[in-house]
Amino acid sequence: MMNCREATRLMSEAQERKLTLAESAELKIHTLICSGCKNFGLQMQTLRGLMHSFAQDDEPKNKKSDSKGSSDDTSL
Repeated sequence: MMNCREATRLMSEAQERKLTLAESAELKIHTLICSGCKNFGLQMQTLRGLMHSFAQDDEPKNKKSDSKGSSDDTSL
């Protein structure tokens, strides 16, 4: 049976690589039983999504203005 330390390690590794079928199955069973690890996994997903959103919002300003300018030209 997987313990919480192993489960959180696999959740972290899953961000970088595809887990094996056995790892995924063990992790799924563990998170069905352990609400703490389930919450940890959900928090990791939330943080990853927020970081992706932040990275997309941090584009260079000239790219954003170019796309806005081109859409304004087509409306004339």
